Amino acid sequence: MKINLNNDQQIIKEAFQILSEKLEPSKLSRFWTICDLGSGDYSQLKDKLFAEETVDSLSDKIKAQEAKTEN
Repeated sequence: MKINLNNDQQIIKEAFQILSEKLEPSKLSRFWTICDLGSGDYSQLKDKLFAEETVDSLSDKIKAQEAKTEN
């Protein structure tokens, strides 16, 4: 039986992938800030985080988040 051991970078990449799928972009950004994980290419990250977004969809999400915090 062969065991496949991932290297640290692969594990970190997979964990970020999971977090980016499950967390809102603002929460993911805060998480990285809290953990001091701000290194890397922001342009690639931005493109990935907002690939399916439009100005209108982001505006709707911002308004929904603001409504949550007001209550």
